[in-house]
Amino acid sequence: MFECGFIYVAPGLDPKVQRTSIPSTDINMNVIGCATYAEAEEVAKELVAMGCTAVELCAGFGNEGIARIKKAVGPGIAVGAVKFDFHPAFEFQSGDDLFQ
Repeated sequence: MFECGFIYVAPGLDPKVQRTSIPSTDINMNVIGCATYAEAEEVAKELVAMGCTAVELCAGFGNEGIARIKKAVGPGIAVGAVKFDFHPAFEFQSGDDLFQ
């Protein structure tokens, strides 16, 4: 079973509340929402502790946010990102300006 995670970031999210797991026969996708990059770093570490070997980040993460998650999980974990540098849902601002 391939364990992976998807972290999304937006104002007002609580990683204890905005979380679910989507199982299938081959993949278990853990989806968790966070309100800040700091929360996302902790969630990423939690996902790795749960056995995730890949973490995908939503388009709300700017370049700095992606780098912070990569640093938090270390070199052995694949980190990918959906990419808008200026996210349309956040009035075309980068997550780097919003979620520090």
